[in-house]
Amino acid sequence: MARFFRHPAFRNPSVLIGGGILLVLLLIALGAPLLASADPAAIAPRFRLKPPSEQFLMGTDGLGRDIFSRVVHGARVSLLVSACVAAIALSVGLLIGLLAGYIRWLDGIVMRTMDGLMAIPGILLAIALVSLSGASVFTVIVAIMVPEIPRVARLVRSVVLSIREEPYVEAAIGLGTPMPKILLYHVLPNTIAPLIVQGTYICASAILTEAILSFLGAGLSTEVPTWGNIISEGRGVFQRAPWIIFFPGGLLAATVLAINILGDGLRDTLDPRLQKRLGGVR
Repeated sequence: MARFFRHPAFRNPSVLIGGGILLVLLLIALGAPLLASADPAAIAPRFRLKPPSEQFLMGTDGLGRDIFSRVVHGARVSLLVSACVAAIALSVGLLIGLLAGYIRWLDGIVMRTMDGLMAIPGILLAIALVSLSGASVFTVIVAIMVPEIPRVARLVRSVVLSIREEPYVEAAIGLGTPMPKILLYHVLPNTIAPLIVQGTYICASAILTEAILSFLGAGLSTEVPTWGNIISEGRGVFQRAPWIIFFPGGLLAATVLAINILGDGLRDTLDPRLQKRLGGVR
Protein backbone atom coordinates (compact mmCIF):
# COMPACT_ATOMS: atom_id res chain seq x y z
CA MET A 1 0.00 0.00 0.00
CA ALA A 2 2.83 2.41 0.87
CA ARG A 3 4.46 1.63 -2.48
CA PHE A 4 1.19 2.46 -4.23
CA PHE A 5 1.04 5.93 -2.68
CA ARG A 6 4.66 6.59 -3.67
CA HIS A 7 3.63 6.52 -7.33
CA PRO A 8 4.55 9.77 -9.19
CA ALA A 9 0.85 10.43 -9.82
CA PHE A 10 0.39 11.28 -6.14
CA ARG A 11 2.96 14.06 -6.47
CA ASN A 12 1.07 15.70 -9.32
CA PRO A 13 -0.99 18.71 -8.10
CA SER A 14 -3.69 18.13 -10.72
CA VAL A 15 -4.19 14.54 -9.59
CA LEU A 16 -4.34 15.58 -5.93
CA ILE A 17 -6.77 18.45 -6.51
CA GLY A 18 -9.05 16.62 -8.95
CA GLY A 19 -8.93 13.39 -6.97
CA GLY A 20 -9.59 15.22 -3.70
CA ILE A 21 -12.70 16.97 -5.04
CA LEU A 22 -14.00 13.71 -6.49
CA LEU A 23 -13.38 11.90 -3.21
CA VAL A 24 -15.46 14.51 -1.36
CA LEU A 25 -18.27 14.19 -3.93
CA LEU A 26 -18.13 10.40 -3.66
CA LEU A 27 -18.43 10.57 0.11
CA ILE A 28 -21.39 12.93 -0.26
CA ALA A 29 -23.06 10.51 -2.69
CA LEU A 30 -22.46 7.49 -0.48
CA GLY A 31 -23.66 9.33 2.61
CA ALA A 32 -26.71 10.90 0.93
CA PRO A 33 -29.26 9.08 3.14
CA LEU A 34 -27.46 10.37 6.25
CA LEU A 35 -26.71 13.87 4.96
CA ALA A 36 -30.14 14.57 3.48
CA SER A 37 -32.25 16.72 5.78
CA ALA A 38 -35.55 15.48 4.31
CA ASP A 39 -37.06 12.99 1.90
CA PRO A 40 -36.00 14.24 -1.59
CA ALA A 41 -39.44 13.33 -2.98
CA ALA A 42 -41.53 14.76 -0.11
CA ILE A 43 -43.88 17.51 -1.33
CA ALA A 44 -44.70 20.39 1.06
CA PRO A 45 -46.68 23.14 -0.74
CA ARG A 46 -46.52 25.49 2.24
CA PHE A 47 -42.71 25.61 1.89
CA ARG A 48 -42.60 26.15 -1.88
CA LEU A 49 -39.84 28.43 -3.26
CA LYS A 50 -38.29 29.11 0.12
CA PRO A 51 -34.82 30.72 -0.16
CA PRO A 52 -31.76 29.11 1.47
CA SER A 53 -31.96 29.26 5.26
CA GLU A 54 -31.01 27.29 8.36
CA GLN A 55 -34.02 25.02 7.80
CA PHE A 56 -33.47 24.63 4.07
CA LEU A 57 -29.75 24.91 3.31
CA MET A 58 -30.29 25.22 -0.44
CA GLY A 59 -33.90 26.40 -0.43
CA THR A 60 -36.92 24.58 -1.84
CA ASP A 61 -38.42 24.12 -5.31
CA GLY A 62 -41.88 24.84 -6.70
CA LEU A 63 -43.34 21.81 -4.90
CA GLY A 64 -41.72 22.56 -1.57
CA ARG A 65 -39.12 19.80 -1.89
CA ASP A 66 -35.79 20.32 -0.16
CA ILE A 67 -33.15 21.16 -2.77
CA PHE A 68 -30.25 20.06 -0.56
CA SER A 69 -31.73 16.56 -0.18
CA ARG A 70 -32.41 16.33 -3.90
CA VAL A 71 -28.91 17.53 -4.82
CA VAL A 72 -27.05 15.05 -2.60
CA HIS A 73 -29.24 12.19 -3.85
CA GLY A 74 -28.71 13.44 -7.40
CA ALA A 75 -24.97 13.04 -6.89
CA ARG A 76 -25.51 9.29 -6.45
CA VAL A 77 -27.29 9.02 -9.80
CA SER A 78 -24.74 11.11 -11.68
CA LEU A 79 -21.70 9.28 -10.28
CA LEU A 80 -23.34 5.87 -10.73
CA VAL A 81 -24.19 6.58 -14.36
CA SER A 82 -20.75 7.99 -15.14
CA ALA A 83 -18.90 5.09 -13.49
CA CYS A 84 -20.99 2.44 -15.25
CA VAL A 85 -20.72 4.15 -18.62
CA ALA A 86 -16.94 4.45 -18.30
CA ALA A 87 -16.46 0.85 -17.11
CA ILE A 88 -18.63 -0.73 -19.82
CA ALA A 89 -17.43 1.54 -22.65
CA LEU A 90 -13.78 0.90 -21.76
CA SER A 91 -14.31 -2.87 -21.54
CA VAL A 92 -16.21 -3.18 -24.83
CA GLY A 93 -14.03 -0.64 -26.66
CA LEU A 94 -10.89 -2.37 -25.40
CA LEU A 95 -12.00 -5.74 -26.78
CA ILE A 96 -13.02 -4.26 -30.13
CA GLY A 97 -9.83 -2.22 -30.41
CA LEU A 98 -7.58 -5.18 -29.57
CA LEU A 99 -9.18 -7.42 -32.17
CA ALA A 100 -9.40 -4.72 -34.86
CA GLY A 101 -5.81 -3.63 -34.36
CA TYR A 102 -4.31 -7.11 -34.28
CA ILE A 103 -6.41 -9.02 -36.85
CA ARG A 104 -5.76 -7.26 -40.16
CA TRP A 105 -8.77 -8.55 -42.12
CA LEU A 106 -11.13 -7.58 -39.28
CA ASP A 107 -9.77 -4.04 -39.03
CA GLY A 108 -11.60 -2.57 -42.03
CA ILE A 109 -14.98 -4.07 -41.14
CA VAL A 110 -14.91 -3.04 -37.49
CA MET A 111 -13.51 0.45 -38.04
CA ARG A 112 -16.04 1.32 -40.72
CA THR A 113 -18.78 0.30 -38.28
CA MET A 114 -17.20 2.48 -35.58
CA ASP A 115 -16.94 5.37 -38.06
CA GLY A 116 -20.65 5.01 -38.80
CA LEU A 117 -21.50 5.27 -35.09
CA MET A 118 -19.23 8.29 -34.65
CA ALA A 119 -20.96 10.03 -37.57
CA ILE A 120 -24.16 10.22 -35.50
CA PRO A 121 -24.15 13.01 -32.87
CA GLY A 122 -23.88 11.33 -29.48
CA ILE A 123 -26.70 13.27 -27.83
CA LEU A 124 -29.11 12.52 -30.70
CA LEU A 125 -28.24 8.83 -30.58
CA ALA A 126 -28.77 8.82 -26.80
CA ILE A 127 -32.16 10.55 -27.12
CA ALA A 128 -33.23 8.06 -29.79
CA LEU A 129 -32.19 5.03 -27.71
CA VAL A 130 -33.93 6.32 -24.56
CA SER A 131 -37.08 7.17 -26.54
CA LEU A 132 -37.21 3.67 -28.03
CA SER A 133 -36.46 1.77 -24.81
CA GLY A 134 -38.07 3.96 -22.16
CA ALA A 135 -36.40 5.95 -19.41
CA SER A 136 -34.59 4.01 -16.70
CA VAL A 137 -31.12 4.04 -15.20
CA PHE A 138 -30.15 1.03 -17.34
CA THR A 139 -31.36 2.52 -20.63
CA VAL A 140 -29.72 5.88 -19.85
CA ILE A 141 -26.42 4.10 -19.18
CA VAL A 142 -26.68 2.16 -22.44
CA ALA A 143 -27.71 5.26 -24.40
CA ILE A 144 -24.71 7.25 -23.15
CA MET A 145 -22.32 4.30 -23.43
CA VAL A 146 -22.91 3.42 -27.10
CA PRO A 147 -21.46 6.66 -28.57
CA GLU A 148 -18.38 6.34 -26.34
CA ILE A 149 -17.40 2.84 -27.52
CA PRO A 150 -16.06 3.91 -30.96
CA ARG A 151 -13.75 6.49 -29.37
CA VAL A 152 -12.26 3.90 -27.03
CA ALA A 153 -11.97 1.35 -29.84
CA ARG A 154 -10.08 3.79 -32.08
CA LEU A 155 -7.73 4.73 -29.24
CA VAL A 156 -6.91 1.09 -28.44
CA ARG A 157 -6.56 0.22 -32.13
CA SER A 158 -3.99 2.98 -32.65
CA VAL A 159 -1.93 1.63 -29.74
CA VAL A 160 -2.19 -1.96 -30.97
CA LEU A 161 -1.12 -1.02 -34.51
CA SER A 162 2.12 0.42 -33.17
CA ILE A 163 2.77 -2.36 -30.65
CA ARG A 164 2.08 -5.08 -33.21
CA GLU A 165 5.22 -4.14 -35.14
CA GLU A 166 7.54 -4.25 -32.12
CA PRO A 167 10.31 -6.89 -32.23
CA TYR A 168 9.17 -8.66 -29.05
CA VAL A 169 5.67 -9.13 -30.48
CA GLU A 170 7.05 -10.41 -33.78
CA ALA A 171 9.31 -12.77 -31.82
CA ALA A 172 6.32 -14.09 -29.87
CA ILE A 173 4.46 -14.67 -33.13
CA GLY A 174 7.50 -16.45 -34.57
CA LEU A 175 7.64 -18.76 -31.57
CA GLY A 176 4.03 -19.76 -32.15
CA THR A 177 2.56 -18.01 -29.11
CA PRO A 178 -1.25 -18.12 -29.24
CA MET A 179 -2.95 -14.84 -30.14
CA PRO A 180 -4.87 -14.51 -26.83
CA LYS A 181 -1.61 -14.83 -24.91
CA ILE A 182 0.11 -12.21 -27.09
CA LEU A 183 -2.76 -9.79 -26.61
CA LEU A 184 -2.92 -10.41 -22.87
CA TYR A 185 0.78 -10.27 -21.98
CA HIS A 186 2.37 -8.12 -24.69
CA VAL A 187 -0.29 -5.76 -26.07
CA LEU A 188 -2.82 -5.16 -23.27
CA PRO A 189 -0.34 -3.67 -20.73
CA ASN A 190 0.52 -0.90 -23.20
CA THR A 191 -3.12 0.20 -23.41
CA ILE A 192 -3.70 0.64 -19.66
CA ALA A 193 -2.29 4.17 -19.28
CA PRO A 194 -4.22 5.76 -22.19
CA LEU A 195 -7.38 3.91 -21.15
CA ILE A 196 -7.20 5.29 -17.61
CA VAL A 197 -6.95 8.83 -18.97
CA GLN A 198 -9.72 8.21 -21.51
CA GLY A 199 -11.89 6.81 -18.75
CA THR A 200 -11.79 10.09 -16.82
CA TYR A 201 -12.97 12.04 -19.87
CA ILE A 202 -15.75 9.51 -20.48
CA CYS A 203 -16.92 10.02 -16.88
CA ALA A 204 -17.08 13.79 -17.39
CA SER A 205 -18.90 13.43 -20.69
CA ALA A 206 -21.37 10.91 -19.21
CA ILE A 207 -22.30 13.24 -16.34
CA LEU A 208 -22.95 16.10 -18.76
CA THR A 209 -24.91 13.92 -21.18
CA GLU A 210 -27.09 12.51 -18.38
CA ALA A 211 -27.82 16.04 -17.20
CA ILE A 212 -28.67 17.15 -20.74
CA LEU A 213 -31.02 14.19 -21.25
CA SER A 214 -32.78 14.92 -17.96
CA PHE A 215 -32.96 18.64 -18.76
CA LEU A 216 -34.57 17.87 -22.14
CA GLY A 217 -37.06 15.47 -20.54
CA ALA A 218 -35.52 12.46 -22.31
CA GLY A 219 -33.71 11.07 -19.29
CA LEU A 220 -34.83 9.65 -15.98
CA SER A 221 -38.29 10.34 -14.60
CA THR A 222 -38.77 13.64 -12.79
CA GLU A 223 -39.48 11.68 -9.60
CA VAL A 224 -35.83 10.59 -9.61
CA PRO A 225 -33.65 13.40 -8.21
CA THR A 226 -30.89 14.10 -10.72
CA TRP A 227 -28.98 17.31 -11.27
CA GLY A 228 -30.46 17.63 -14.75
CA ASN A 229 -34.02 17.16 -13.50
CA ILE A 230 -33.56 19.74 -10.74
CA ILE A 231 -32.17 22.29 -13.21
CA SER A 232 -34.99 21.57 -15.65
CA GLU A 233 -37.63 22.08 -12.95
CA GLY A 234 -36.04 25.37 -11.88
CA ARG A 235 -35.76 27.05 -15.27
CA GLY A 236 -39.41 28.20 -15.20
CA VAL A 237 -38.95 30.08 -11.93
CA PHE A 238 -35.32 31.10 -12.37
CA GLN A 239 -35.95 34.80 -11.78
CA ARG A 240 -37.85 34.14 -8.54
CA ALA A 241 -35.78 31.21 -7.26
CA PRO A 242 -32.32 31.12 -8.88
CA TRP A 243 -31.01 28.82 -6.15
CA ILE A 244 -32.89 25.88 -7.71
CA ILE A 245 -30.51 26.03 -10.68
CA PHE A 246 -27.46 27.51 -8.98
CA PHE A 247 -26.68 24.69 -6.53
CA PRO A 248 -27.08 21.61 -8.80
CA GLY A 249 -25.47 23.53 -11.66
CA GLY A 250 -22.52 24.48 -9.47
CA LEU A 251 -21.98 20.89 -8.32
CA LEU A 252 -22.31 19.65 -11.89
CA ALA A 253 -19.66 22.12 -13.08
CA ALA A 254 -17.38 21.32 -10.12
CA THR A 255 -17.63 17.57 -10.77
CA VAL A 256 -16.83 17.85 -14.47
CA LEU A 257 -13.98 20.27 -13.75
CA ALA A 258 -12.51 17.95 -11.12
CA ILE A 259 -12.65 14.96 -13.47
CA ASN A 260 -10.99 16.91 -16.26
CA ILE A 261 -8.25 18.16 -13.91
CA LEU A 262 -7.69 14.59 -12.74
CA GLY A 263 -7.53 13.37 -16.33
CA ASP A 264 -4.97 16.04 -17.28
CA GLY A 265 -2.84 15.11 -14.28
CA LEU A 266 -2.97 11.40 -15.08
CA ARG A 267 -2.08 12.10 -18.70
CA ASP A 268 0.95 14.15 -17.64
CA THR A 269 2.07 11.41 -15.25
CA LEU A 270 1.36 8.29 -17.30
CA ASP A 271 2.55 9.49 -20.71
CA PRO A 272 6.32 8.82 -20.80
CA ARG A 273 6.78 10.79 -24.02
CA LEU A 274 5.23 13.88 -22.44
CA GLN A 275 7.42 13.41 -19.39
CA LYS A 276 10.53 13.40 -21.59
CA ARG A 277 9.44 16.60 -23.35
CA LEU A 278 8.73 18.34 -20.06
CA GLY A 279 12.08 17.16 -18.69
CA GLY A 280 13.83 18.61 -21.74
CA VAL A 281 12.10 21.95 -21.31
CA ARG A 282 13.14 22.17 -17.70
